[in-house]
Amino acid sequence: MGTLLDRFEEHEGPVRGISFHPTQELFVSGGDDYKVKVWNYRTRRCIFTLQGHLDYVRTVYFHPEQPWIISASDDQTIRIWNWQSRQCIAVLTGHNHYVMCAQFHPTDDLVVSACLDQTVRVWDISGLRRKSAAGAQPMMGDPLSSQRLNTQGDFFNVTDVVVKFVLEGHTRGVNWATFHPTMPLILSCGDDRQVKIWRMNESRAWEVDTCRGHYNNVNSALFHPKRELILSDSEDKTIRVWDTTRRTLLQTFRRDQDRFWCMNAHPELNLFAAGHDNGLIVFKLERERPASAIHQNSLLYVKDSQVRLHDFTSANDAPMVSIRTAPAGQYLPPPRTMSFNPAEKAVLLTSDAEGGSYELYNLPRQVNGQVSDSAQARRGAGSCAIWTGRNRFAVLDKAAQQILIKDLTNQTTKTIKPPVTVEAIFNAPGSQILLSTATSVVLFDVQTRQVVSEINAAPVKYVVWSSDMSTVALLCKHTITLANKQLDQLCQVHETIRIKSAMWDASGVLLYTTLNHIKFALPRGDSGIVRTIDNPIYLVRVQGGDLHCLDREGSVNVIKIDPTEYRFKLALQHRNYEEVVSIIRNSNLVGQSIIAYLQKNGYPEIALHFVRDDTARFELALECGNMDIALETAKAIDTPAYWNKFSQEALRRGHIQMVELAYQRTKAYDKLSFLYSITGNTEKLVKMQKIAIMRNDLQSRLQNSLFIGDVEDRVRVLQESGQHALAYLTAKSHGLVEEAESIRAGAGVEEADITSADVAGGSKLLLPTTPVISSTELDWPQLHVSKGIFDGKFNFGDKGAGPHPGKSRVADLATAAVDGDDAAGAWDIDEGENMGVDDEEGFGGAGADEVDLLGDEAEAGAEGGWGIDDDGELDAEIAAEATAAAAAGFVAPQPGISELEVWSRNSTLAVDQIAAGNFEQAMRLLRDQVGIASFDALKPAFMEIYTSSRSVLTTAPFATPSRIPLRRNPAESTEASQYFPAKIYSLSSSLEQLQQGYRATTAAKFEDGLVLFKRLLLSLIFVSVDTAEDANEIKQLLQICREYILGITIELERASVAKEEATEENSVRLVELAAFFTHCQLRADHEKLSLRAAMNTAYKHKCFKAAGEFAQRLLDLVPTPQIADKARKMITICDRQSRDNLAINYDARNPFVICAASHTPIHRGEPAVNCPYCQAA
Repeated sequence: MGTLLDRFEEHEGPVRGISFHPTQELFVSGGDDYKVKVWNYRTRRCIFTLQGHLDYVRTVYFHPEQPWIISASDDQTIRIWNWQSRQCIAVLTGHNHYVMCAQFHPTDDLVVSACLDQTVRVWDISGLRRKSAAGAQPMMGDPLSSQRLNTQGDFFNVTDVVVKFVLEGHTRGVNWATFHPTMPLILSCGDDRQVKIWRMNESRAWEVDTCRGHYNNVNSALFHPKRELILSDSEDKTIRVWDTTRRTLLQTFRRDQDRFWCMNAHPELNLFAAGHDNGLIVFKLERERPASAIHQNSLLYVKDSQVRLHDFTSANDAPMVSIRTAPAGQYLPPPRTMSFNPAEKAVLLTSDAEGGSYELYNLPRQVNGQVSDSAQARRGAGSCAIWTGRNRFAVLDKAAQQILIKDLTNQTTKTIKPPVTVEAIFNAPGSQILLSTATSVVLFDVQTRQVVSEINAAPVKYVVWSSDMSTVALLCKHTITLANKQLDQLCQVHETIRIKSAMWDASGVLLYTTLNHIKFALPRGDSGIVRTIDNPIYLVRVQGGDLHCLDREGSVNVIKIDPTEYRFKLALQHRNYEEVVSIIRNSNLVGQSIIAYLQKNGYPEIALHFVRDDTARFELALECGNMDIALETAKAIDTPAYWNKFSQEALRRGHIQMVELAYQRTKAYDKLSFLYSITGNTEKLVKMQKIAIMRNDLQSRLQNSLFIGDVEDRVRVLQESGQHALAYLTAKSHGLVEEAESIRAGAGVEEADITSADVAGGSKLLLPTTPVISSTELDWPQLHVSKGIFDGKFNFGDKGAGPHPGKSRVADLATAAVDGDDAAGAWDIDEGENMGVDDEEGFGGAGADEVDLLGDEAEAGAEGGWGIDDDGELDAEIAAEATAAAAAGFVAPQPGISELEVWSRNSTLAVDQIAAGNFEQAMRLLRDQVGIASFDALKPAFMEIYTSSRSVLTTAPFATPSRIPLRRNPAESTEASQYFPAKIYSLSSSLEQLQQGYRATTAAKFEDGLVLFKRLLLSLIFVSVDTAEDANEIKQLLQICREYILGITIELERASVAKEEATEENSVRLVELAAFFTHCQLRADHEKLSLRAAMNTAYKHKCFKAAGEFAQRLLDLVPTPQIADKARKMITICDRQSRDNLAINYDARNPFVICAASHTPIHRGEPAVNCPYCQAA
């Protein structure tokens, strides 16, 4: 409420008139710059400007139907514009002084205008409408030609707009005139301190009456949109309310320091706004909540000065008794509260009249449609009145701080002095009442005069008890406190907007309303939105899905609501799981709020039913331990990150075969080998060894040969990798004499030159142990537990979660392992030859009832699924290679393609070319892509990228160190086309460096900040990203670096100039640099600091105009109160001077950019050169 949304600052000087379009996102404004501007408040820009007036524009208004705008000006004319064609279509002349106001009639083709020539004129624009409908050409924009055309038309009586009536009666200038929304009335006011009412018909208009009472010029007046009232505001600092029919003053609202200038009414709500010297106020004339009370199936409420009875069952509505109305010339506020006594058929009405009063009415016993007279009412003074028994009621005398107990004859029987300062009293069970204080609510026993209990609460406006009086809701302005009947707090609900009403549901849920929502609150503190509403309502009864309420017009309405959500949450809190199941089966309860609620309160297995998104189902399935659904969703998502997470959870829970499947999908060869090793699955280790041979992965071959004890293959691996000494030692120590001799001969080393190491006694060769348990079913045993209330109740998500009937879980995994892809799809093994893959039978190639993924029962098919062709060709090839190696001795491997060269071939990014050592290609790319001409500043980055993309491994003192290229994605790069160098600069590291720059700038370490931002600016050239969102963030970082480098260099130059001799030239330069620094796009806190520095610098050098502008901009950023006060004082001082003593080259209204080299302004239209990389001018 009262929050500044936006500012529109294109007018030069004061703005005097504003009008919003009734249906479109437009508003029009007029001001002292003689211009009428049309704006779009969604896009926050001026669409176009209408020019033609020769003096101040006083008021502007849209036509309710036509695309017209009317404007009144001090040039003594009224203009009508077509805002679609953007041209003036009529100029209304005839007034001979300033035209203060002009408005269209809501429905008729009329215009009313008020002028300081003491007249009110009514114009007929029906000719203009006919001309517009016929498609006639609009008038020219030349005011002189317009006046000539209008004068000539008047002579022949054929003009589009003619004067219909001239109303004369004011003795001084008229400031305002307006039409009645429905009646043929006109309201005017002026400097003669009078408000006049005029009536008109087709032939004439005449003065009806005059409202006198203001003591100064009356600036604005209007008819109440819904009631027979007139509102007027004046320079006598008052707003007055008049009775239209009696022409008498009803109310006066006074403001001590501010004169009122304008006023308007909300088009729909009962709200008014009035502008004064220091701002505006928004107000309503009276409360709109009807006083009401409920008893069983009946509702008693006040409407149209009657107490009416509404039957919820039959929906019959009948008046019961008339209540007191205001005497002539007086204002009587409507009743505020009602208290009903069902035993005696009596009601107590409390109002704010006469400082607080109550009225006691006896209702007729039978509802016959006849209305009882209000003369029988008994009245008394008191701010609150409630029934405390069958024949007595309590009245609060707030001034005397007494509670008076009275009988049905309105006689005082008892006087009680409350123990606390009471603001209001409310009902409570039995002989108790609730006393509301400024900070708490006290439960007070009237009989014993003792305080029973107390609860802390803000000032309470309303109290709502449940039907059994066991719980109570204390309604404050922005909070609701729920408590039991002993006032023990159950929970508290906070709202940011006003709480209007509340009512208990039969199940114990509180429903309450705000300005635009119906919400619910559970006794344990959970709350939520039931539905939205267009206008405020006041709840009176909740019955199932029907919500009975009163609106501000006093009408009883029934609103349909869906109680499923709060019934569901209440059932969960009460652990009524059968009702939870029933609600889930029979309702469409969906939404992220329900899922988050269930997950937060420990019901992930129920939340799983509501989720359709695979990612959310995966997380919930892991949380509640439903690994079958987790497996299903992991297959649907099929990304390495989710398979890794699934494998970790499955391993933690002991689902070994699920872990195996996850490792297969992520191509985690090392993890699979280790898994088979610790589970004793030597058969699959042998197959892993064959796959390592196919992949030409020497490291994996060596690891698998160690796991399975294959010494011959281990020797071959060491020999192929060039480790001849290790190969010889391995063969010799394991008794492979022939292989050892062959290795020694191939290396050209004599046996006498080999020094054998001494073997310690009792040492043994490193060989794998034999598995103790050799079983295909290695999942951990699970405890047998009874099924929960939700097991088997639902088909989760209708996606076929859980095992299929007739299949074991392992068989289900086996058939789902490949899920329709080719058998090598999970491993991406494609050497250009047929590996014997069966597309339909998955990894195992067996039927759906097979148990083992790669067991002996499906040996042939399983090897096909692993990308291994076991038809004998591979074994023959390996044997042939071994025979040739033994016959020919050592054969040096052919040199292959360097991985650095592979990097250079795979990527067109300059950063990858640098990592590969191809500096010339990288510089060529940067010259073409970014426009860089000199690379001296980038040399440190080049060297850092080159050295950081490789690692050096020292194996032995006598061996040459191995240079190992570091890949970007080693786990995913299985083919040479996927090899890329590791990332040195990333978005995350850039953001960390940005934070360091921010901290250095905040600490005024400008030299350090300049180094950091320059380093970040240069490093952004080499950051590679994968998504459009990350690319946009890089662009934002580039702009931030440019602005901060520019701003810091300006500030460093200012500090340097400040150290020089104090000459006028240096003073001018100091102020200019401080001003330019404020135009760099910095973070809000840094912008505030720059504005404060510029404000102080400008003020110190007597540039008051500039200092005032800086102070105003500082206030717009909402600084701390202390700084804001200083800025306001600065504005006050500078407004008195309003000049700059130095001729500075700075004009904030003339758009410019700052030259990054000379730190001078480059205005719009001046030649400039921009950096192709950062766009600095």
